[in-house]
Amino acid sequence: MESKELCTLEKRGNIFLLTLTGNDDHRLHPNLIDSISAVLRRVRSESTSSSSALITTAQGKYFSNGYDLKWALVDKARQKLMSRKLRSLVSDLITLPMPTIAAVTGHASAGGFVFALCHDYILMRKDRGFLYMSELDIGFPIPIWFSAVVKCRMGSPAVRREVVMKAAKVTAEMGVQMGFVDSAHSGAEETVEAAIKLGEELVSRNWDGKTYAGCRKTLFLELLNSLGSDESVGDYGDEEANKTLAKL
Repeated sequence: MESKELCTLEKRGNIFLLTLTGNDDHRLHPNLIDSISAVLRRVRSESTSSSSALITTAQGKYFSNGYDLKWALVDKARQKLMSRKLRSLVSDLITLPMPTIAAVTGHASAGGFVFALCHDYILMRKDRGFLYMSELDIGFPIPIWFSAVVKCRMGSPAVRREVVMKAAKVTAEMGVQMGFVDSAHSGAEETVEAAIKLGEELVSRNWDGKTYAGCRKTLFLELLNSLGSDESVGDYGDEEANKTLAKL
């Protein structure tokens, strides 16, 4: 169990179950991001000897309602800090040496949607919740690295247009039709159970974790190359990124 009950980690055989706890909307405040990052470090350290899988889920109505904008909009420094922490978390998730599954049992918006997309598989409940890239509706530019996540997970330009340029609220069944949600289930418990079953099937393949992570890093290369900067908060990373992005 992590500090302040922001998230917990349970191990069921070779399955790690990370749960965002409580009935709030699990906004991506630095404290929550740090708690999730600490869990991933623990998972990484405890998975060195056998094939494993990670499942991420959440209690309550929300999977994650995105950035904690009320906290972040106080000043630019907070926005940069929050962005850097989420990008670091995404890097940790992409390089994790095991299959990863998001069991989305509630709403996932903006950064919360991106967090879900950075898992290898997405399972959703179909009786409640949607995936929502809200930037267009709330008047915020989508960062380049968000766009890289979308491109990595959504092969169809028409789907990307629907998600980003129409800000569609994507239900489980819509996501399955669009091709980036793997399955839809009748409730929260059923979604987590299906994720555990899938995790067990993947673990049974007994893949080498380092090889698995290496293959994922290749698929997500564009994303990994974009994580050093976030032009939407004025964080241009190294000088070369600064020169390129300042022209946009």
